[in-house]
Amino acid sequence: MEEPVTPEARKALWGSAVGYAMDGFDLLILGFMLRAIAGELGLGQAEAASLVTGTLVGAVIGGLIFGMLSDRLGRVRVLTWTIVLFAVFTGLCALAQGYWDLLAYRTIAGIGLGGEFGIGMALVAETWPASKRARASSYVGLGWQAGVLLAALATPLLLPIIGWRGMFAVGVLPAFVAWGIRRTLHEPELFTARSAKAVGEGFPLRLLVKDAATTRISLGMVILCSVQNFGYYGVMIWLPNYLNSRFGYGLTQSAVWTAVTILGMAVGIFAFGHLADRLGRRPAFLSYMVGAAVMVVVYSRLTDATALLIGGAVMGFFVNGMLGGYGALMSELYPTAVRATAQNVLFNIGRAVGGFGPVAVAALAGAYGFETAIAALAALYALDVLALLLLIPERRGAELA
Repeated sequence: MEEPVTPEARKALWGSAVGYAMDGFDLLILGFMLRAIAGELGLGQAEAASLVTGTLVGAVIGGLIFGMLSDRLGRVRVLTWTIVLFAVFTGLCALAQGYWDLLAYRTIAGIGLGGEFGIGMALVAETWPASKRARASSYVGLGWQAGVLLAALATPLLLPIIGWRGMFAVGVLPAFVAWGIRRTLHEPELFTARSAKAVGEGFPLRLLVKDAATTRISLGMVILCSVQNFGYYGVMIWLPNYLNSRFGYGLTQSAVWTAVTILGMAVGIFAFGHLADRLGRRPAFLSYMVGAAVMVVVYSRLTDATALLIGGAVMGFFVNGMLGGYGALMSELYPTAVRATAQNVLFNIGRAVGGFGPVAVAALAGAYGFETAIAALAALYALDVLALLLLIPERRGAELA
């Protein structure tokens, strides 16, 4: 008989998922707005792409700082701080006068963004039963997709009316979400029971490489998270431009096609959580990695409108479906004393590497075309498979240390 899910666990899930949805909304509207921002501020293609890179590099800094603070001071308190920081500096982007101040605002907003994923995942993992841990993590990942889908649907409607500055101003709203989270959530019992012990267990970053076995796991997770983010951002940030340049799609058409891809991602995330809980973490990841490698190549060769629509959904299913598994996987690989640090640091190192995905796609697209640039992403998943098989153990359903 499966363990019951407590009301506190459900509240932790909702709080984490909503915070993550705000992140997804922000990053995708940036992809849709790059052309408008570049036109008004006179930015080149590389400068425009670097706004995404700056956001994701900031996320690494935020992951490092807020992950360690969360392991010391508490999940809920620090999660609130990250959302407020993210919201304030996203709003300030609306006031940017040029490339450098906009890049600075995006980078600092990224610092706040970097703290949310790992803390939310740790919070959920520590409150949900082991038999449903991967599903719970996948539901947090669905929060991201909900935000991305909202951005894909709202941007074509709002951008012509309020402009890119108005879209950034909307980013202040998550500050109110943070207020609600702080009022309604409490620290997990697992964290409060072990927080005093955690203080004496050493500097959190050192615990990620405390011995040879842990170092191998950390290296493997960096590779997995890097490929995950490189593939995701490489595809999603440039997908509207790809559809426009190759097929002549306008903003509304690109948004519809992107929304269908996002829906495929959401289904993939949901399915991944159930698959990982039933079959194990490694079988679930392996099947999705192979599927992603195949589908990015297939998608780059499609020319028919209907096939492109269906192919985008299937590609999204595999390329981002794995997002539903990282929270549970890392929660089982690392102890409470370093759990949020591991989630934040390792995933956000992957985000920083992934931040170069749009730049790499832009460079390859300029030389060989978008079709070749997107298809080239498939090569990364071979590295992903090797890292999974050689470095990551299976610990499905393990009690959290």
